[in-house]
Amino acid sequence: MFVNVSNHPSELWLDKQKECALCYGSIVDVAFPAIHKDYDSNKYDELVELYYERIMGLYPDVVMVQGEFVFTYRLVGKLKASGIRVVSARSERVCQEFKDENNVIHKHSIFEFIDFVDY
Repeated sequence: MFVNVSNHPSELWLDKQKECALCYGSIVDVAFPAIHKDYDSNKYDELVELYYERIMGLYPDVVMVQGEFVFTYRLVGKLKASGIRVVSARSERVCQEFKDENNVIHKHSIFEFIDFVDY
């Protein structure tokens, strides 16, 4: 099983990313938590523990974790310490910037999935 812990539901992934994830079995989405600006270290630990228990209850083969840095760092460390393979999606970002007729600058980014890379 491939567990996706991010703000990017697998139903919106490109085919190549889905195919790579499906090599590990079914894909289960676990929405990344909203991290409040007032969270202290204890609150992070509580949230990490809650997610850790939820993920471990799914018996994953691989977990992709992508999101807010402190939560990600702590969850990745805890999962790896339990012998779980943890990855991040690697992609190439192609950016285009242009100025419209009102002199407003727009930036358009396209992300092209490359592969999963281990933490």
